[in-house]
Amino acid sequence: MNVHEAIRTRRSVRRYSPRPIPEDALPRLRDALRLAPSACNLQPWRFIFVTDQKLRADLAHAANQQTFIAQAPLIVVACGFPDLAYKGMCGRGNSVDVDVAIALDHLTLAAVAEGLGTCWIGAFDERAVKRLLDIPKEAKVVALTPVGFPASSSLIRPVAQAERKTEGEVFSVDRFAPR
Repeated sequence: MNVHEAIRTRRSVRRYSPRPIPEDALPRLRDALRLAPSACNLQPWRFIFVTDQKLRADLAHAANQQTFIAQAPLIVVACGFPDLAYKGMCGRGNSVDVDVAIALDHLTLAAVAEGLGTCWIGAFDERAVKRLLDIPKEAKVVALTPVGFPASSSLIRPVAQAERKTEGEVFSVDRFAPR
């Protein structure tokens, strides 16, 4: 699968099969995260691969009771270190959220190429997640994503054009043009 096919077929999956992720896919998923670009190549991140069933259930509880995430055999917890990130983000503080988001996006596309699904989880109790996984105070939990095989093949399909804004609503040339 090429990157354009992965972009067109990536969906937020909220029902997972209990089927395990093949061991040979895990290094490719890790590489997708590890090789992602970051501001000044500072790589201010750490990714926790949570496979323990009880921890996954506890994370689902900490993620506002989104129990579907515990169905997946893997939950990736994406942490960033604001103090280690690039500080020159146009007056907006540091690059940690953007850096970690880029890496997670690489993971979501690599997962699709492996036949796996993901779902970006931004609603969670950060203190609870940190407590569960022994994440240090100086780290920021940016997002979580379950990773696993979708429960149904119908959950992975190309994004319908009707679901997306038109090019005229998204793009301008040379100047910010009104809609």
